[in-house]
Amino acid sequence: MTEPSYPTTRVLALLELLQTHGRMGGPELSRRLGIGERTVRRYVARLDELGIPVEAGRGRHGGYGLRPGYKLPPLMFSEDEALALVLGLILVRQTGLVGTPADAEGALRKVERVMPDRLRSRVRAVQEAVVLTGEARNARPAGTVVGILSEAAQRRRRIQLRYRAANGDETTREVDVYGVVCREGVWYAVGYDHLRSTLRTFRVDRVRDVELRDETFTPPADFDPLAHLERALATVPGAFAVELLLQTSIEEARRLIPAAYATLEETPRGVLVRGQAADARDLDRLAQILAGLGRPLVVLQPPELRDALRSLAAYAAWLAEQTAD
Repeated sequence: MTEPSYPTTRVLALLELLQTHGRMGGPELSRRLGIGERTVRRYVARLDELGIPVEAGRGRHGGYGLRPGYKLPPLMFSEDEALALVLGLILVRQTGLVGTPADAEGALRKVERVMPDRLRSRVRAVQEAVVLTGEARNARPAGTVVGILSEAAQRRRRIQLRYRAANGDETTREVDVYGVVCREGVWYAVGYDHLRSTLRTFRVDRVRDVELRDETFTPPADFDPLAHLERALATVPGAFAVELLLQTSIEEARRLIPAAYATLEETPRGVLVRGQAADARDLDRLAQILAGLGRPLVVLQPPELRDALRSLAAYAAWLAEQTAD
């Protein structure tokens, strides 16, 4: 994976080492950061450009250290800001949205160090008392990949990526990324794929390599990455194409049926709902959802969905006849 000239995470890691350990030799910094000594010198120069004075000792083993008496200005958080930040990191740690639990834990410890004692105590209480539920996903992308894709969308820079499809095939593509979306713990990049000459949605955990290009692009006006993703997910081909007429208003239908599960179209006969079911179990789950809507509807297709509703009705009738005897 191609890195920027000064990978931010390693420059900050260098600063963290100097703050924690004081003066350190070039070979030791090189070993800790996994980079060459020449790269260490470049990162030291980068810190100096940012106004952080790093002094180099004389001789080969003179080492580097922050100028005596220099301290970084403290980060000042209001209580609400601190709690928002900590809850976000806890959510990342517990649900595995990106990175690893150790990454989130390290970030929490660094944030705590710059907090006043009273606020630090309250933040730790939040960590111990609050439980955030959510399904952990194996589809965890590399944080660096998420960062590059987000930068590409923000700066409107084309990318080149190597992508592994669900069937294992790998392709190299040039993509104009219009947006990055995390939905139910899975990260997606939405944009124009120059290989296929069309809008495409990419699972970020399947991106094997990504590089920013010099070419720029202009995204479509008012493009909504989340809306596009939900339409794409709702129309992924499945084993059964589902169509039904829901007897309610289009506004009510939008409230009842998430956009990622179906497309909705207002017609004189009712709201036409189109979606996909992956298999028979998916049809059974859909029958339960439809029965719980509490709205009149007509199943247009597939006939297997009608069968699933009949089976559900028979099971509900059987349950109603059960007694404790």
